[in-house]
Amino acid sequence: METARVLVAADKFKGSLTAVQVAERVTAGLRRVAPGVRVETLPVADGGDGTVAAAVAAGFERREARVTGPLGDPVTAAYAVRDTTAVVEMAEASGLQHLPAGVFAPLTATTYGSGELLLAALEAGARTIVFGVGGSATTDGGAGMLAALGARFLDADGKPVGPGGGGLADLATADLSGLDPRLGEVDLILASDVDNPLTGPKGAPEVYGRQKGATEDDIAVLDAALAHYASVLGPEQAQLPGAGAAGGIGYGALVALGARFRPGIEVMLDVLGFAPALARATLVVTGEGSLDEQTLHGKAPAGVAAAARAAGIEVVAVCGRLALTPEALGRAGIRRAYALTELEPDPAVCMAEAGPLLERVAESIARDFLR
Repeated sequence: METARVLVAADKFKGSLTAVQVAERVTAGLRRVAPGVRVETLPVADGGDGTVAAAVAAGFERREARVTGPLGDPVTAAYAVRDTTAVVEMAEASGLQHLPAGVFAPLTATTYGSGELLLAALEAGARTIVFGVGGSATTDGGAGMLAALGARFLDADGKPVGPGGGGLADLATADLSGLDPRLGEVDLILASDVDNPLTGPKGAPEVYGRQKGATEDDIAVLDAALAHYASVLGPEQAQLPGAGAAGGIGYGALVALGARFRPGIEVMLDVLGFAPALARATLVVTGEGSLDEQTLHGKAPAGVAAAARAAGIEVVAVCGRLALTPEALGRAGIRRAYALTELEPDPAVCMAEAGPLLERVAESIARDFLR
């Protein structure tokens, strides 16, 4: 009988295991039951937090830059480079992880550091930049990012407007003539699992503002300020898919930087070399912390499963908690899902013991599929 070849292509279990750790634990469990199994690991991400780590695991070089955090303080942000391709993750510079516990700044948090991170990628010689957007602390429409890249946003007195989405209410003039000319020579790919427009009932402030600490009044202020900003820069692009990604940074990239939007998982599978790895596999294990309705809308496991199904290769999934029916999993191309909560129903214990539990889950997969 031919030796089974398993490809482990899973995202992180948020709050407990990185994608690399998920791959290590699954591999250990599989080999305990099926010692001869060949396992290839390809940690994946969908453009949100963990995207740079996935690129580094796939052979990109990790670089660091000191940039401006969302509250204006300096932070260290990582990006990844291989040849002339860079992977930049906005959350590394402007993400919620840079806010102190319980501290939010919905009206003033800035994406300036994300622009500085793009500049670092340009300095590194990047000709293609995969710009993963998600997990932001910001709702400034990418104005901070564009300012770092050379744009000027001025009020009626010719003074720079304040930081964050709130400051855009005072915008009178947007001058993009100072944008770094190298941006015109780069293929900038906006990689996101979010296809929301900039404003309105499905826009960035309404859908994502609350998780960044915005009150109902803040959301109204931000929505009006972003609508005004778009009226100055270009209202057509405000309705494009991805414009509302990461507090509207997608809009800034689309309207001013010539970015093109692609679903994050599709881009990352290309960048990480998923197709050749898939061709070597007889079984794929994917997963993430919570398999739920959100998973089906462009998250990493859905993208992995779709690609594997197209190649005729069976897929199983691992997760912390499972909130999808077998029918929904089947429609997504996932034969079966294994949840840690089946072994340990207490979510707190599940999170704390995720590694050992995941190894036990992988043993079950080996018994069910590799014997």
